Amino acid sequence: MVFAPQALAHLDALEDFISDAASAAVAARFVDSLISHCESFSLFPLRGTRRDDLLTDLRITHYRHSTVIAFTVNTANKTVSILGVFYGGQSYAGLL
Repeated sequence: MVFAPQALAHLDALEDFISDAASAAVAARFVDSLISHCESFSLFPLRGTRRDDLLTDLRITHYRHSTVIAFTVNTANKTVSILGVFYGGQSYAGLL
C-alpha cells in the first residue's frame, strides 16, 4: 500500500476542511477511518470501477458516500497505489 504525495496532500487538506467545519477531533477520526479503509485494499485490491478512459489501470471507489478514492493496482508486484482522495463532489477527472 502506497499513498502518492498528491494523495497525502489531499488527506491533509481534507482534514483541515473538516476541522474548520466541525472540529479537529471529528476531522482526525474521519481521516483515520478513511486511511484504514484504503489500507483494506491490500486484501481485496480489485474493487471499484475501472476508469481506463482517464488513466490506464485506474480504479475509483467511494468512502461513506462523500469521498472518492482514486487508485491503481499493480498485479505483478501486488501493490496498491492511492493516487488521490476527493471529497464532497470534487472533480477528479482533470486532477489525475
